[in-house]
Amino acid sequence: MKTFEEKWTAWVDDQLAGNELVEFEASLPDKAAAEAEKRDATKLRALLKRELVAPVLTNQEFFSHQLRERITREEDVTEERHEEGSSWWTIPRLVWAGAASLALFLMCAFFVVREQAPADQSQYLTQILNAHVDPAVGPSATVTMFESKEDRVTVLWTEGLKSLPSEYAAK
Repeated sequence: MKTFEEKWTAWVDDQLAGNELVEFEASLPDKAAAEAEKRDATKLRALLKRELVAPVLTNQEFFSHQLRERITREEDVTEERHEEGSSWWTIPRLVWAGAASLALFLMCAFFVVREQAPADQSQYLTQILNAHVDPAVGPSATVTMFESKEDRVTVLWTEGLKSLPSEYAAK
């Protein structure tokens, strides 16, 4: 079922016929005013058709017109994206964030991770000056040195000696 507005538009456009036309005209409160409004609408339609005709464009003008319209649409889309809010991660901000991250990494590497050399020698650190055995002191004596750099330990293993000769002084 059509609404009154749909029937009114169809009546103004002369698209109602038969029983539907008779029923609609009977439902109008003031048929003379409605007929005057219909004439005015018809005159307005004719005026608009006559005056608002799109200019005929040559092929070159039409192509140019299409390009201008497309450029305008793309600019509008770009402006809308920019107005919606650009991404926080713009190129300059990415560069600054990368530089700050690199500086933070270098500070951590320099201050936190660097290995500090001991200020003084430990009281347990010794150096073996002479590591040979005199055959007169112990003909079957052997001296073996084990050194571990990662644990910072040097072990002097002696076998067959009753006492350590004075040449094996530790400094």
